[in-house]
Amino acid sequence: MPQEKKKKPWVRTVQTDSTHPPAGLFTKSAATIARALASKRVLPKGPGSGMRMVTYFINRGGRGLSAERRAELEKAKLLLSARIERSKQSPIRKQTA
Repeated sequence: MPQEKKKKPWVRTVQTDSTHPPAGLFTKSAATIARALASKRVLPKGPGSGMRMVTYFINRGGRGLSAERRAELEKAKLLLSARIERSKQSPIRKQTA
């Protein structure tokens, strides 16, 4: 009996309305990508969510990404990682009411 191929769910079916990155963002420089994805306006949960989005984009691009584009996206991940570390080290501001 021939084995049936299991259909693997893939990212193309993922739909979300919680994030609103500008169109064409991932074709820009690493600094621009990191700055935009760290913005609370684009991603309400901040730079950690941006890091996941860049990783998701790299995984979805797969072999279709050029070496230059992949390197630029990896650089954006490093910039976001540094921003996350800075935010962890900064003291939490107390609101005075």
